[in-house]
Amino acid sequence: MSTWNWLMYITNNEKTSRHEPVFDVIFMIINTAALIIGIYMFIAHDASEWIPILVIEYTWAFDNMRNNRNY
Repeated sequence: MSTWNWLMYITNNEKTSRHEPVFDVIFMIINTAALIIGIYMFIAHDASEWIPILVIEYTWAFDNMRNNRNY
């Protein structure tokens, strides 16, 4: 497997997804934890202006995962 094919698989960007549904659950848990911790850190360091960027990245990641799912 070439590096390019591996990167396409690991990022779930192939034409037909080969990811197991459990990957989606793990991705959701990790991404949600990162969102919550990130919001806390931005508030704690008085940088709350970055919270909208974090939320946009969070929703973009889920939208990207949803659009790449082909059943």
